[in-house]
Amino acid sequence: MTTREHGAVRLPIAGLLLAAGRGSRLGRPKATVEVAGERLADRGVRVLREGGCLPVYVVLGAETIVVEGAAEVNNPRWESGMGSSLRSGLEALPDEVDAVVIALADQPLVTSAAVARLTAAYADGARAAAATYAGNPRNPVLLGREHWQTVHALAEGDVGARPFLRAYSHLVTTVACDDVASPDDIDTPEDLERMQSLLTLGGDGLAGAH
Repeated sequence: MTTREHGAVRLPIAGLLLAAGRGSRLGRPKATVEVAGERLADRGVRVLREGGCLPVYVVLGAETIVVEGAAEVNNPRWESGMGSSLRSGLEALPDEVDAVVIALADQPLVTSAAVARLTAAYADGARAAAATYAGNPRNPVLLGREHWQTVHALAEGDVGARPFLRAYSHLVTTVACDDVASPDDIDTPEDLERMQSLLTLGGDGLAGAH
């Protein structure tokens, strides 16, 4: 678990996995899809925990499941898009949490090493950080508590933290993750088949993703 000293109190950094969608193009809710023998929701929670996040929360909607190692957050407005899931997740975080790393369930090539780079940036003083690939900010994203209200207000429709990252880019520490992760996502059956091939070969699947 990554923490920061604040006076005499050690403040934790939480993990937040967004996994509420129906997966309309895929044909089933992404949270329950198995890749390399592991459900996407379980994989995402594990990656956040291994990267230094605790507690971890998973936002669900289209499918209600139990995810070991995480607290489940129900988003009754999940059909309105990812923005509502991000808002629900931020609202669920306890007062003692100082920052959160946000990840998406449908990006199984995001690794614990990428999360660890964000938590290391936090430990070095970053209050907002984003993993970058070829210089472009993507997921995962780290947000200090003081930014949550702004992110909450900007998260509408099917966008999450992206409007905040663009509007407040001067506050965001960029963390290159090209060598340890990939933001490739699973939207279609073809995407899933490709991801299965990459990850069932062993390792993190990155060699075939780049």
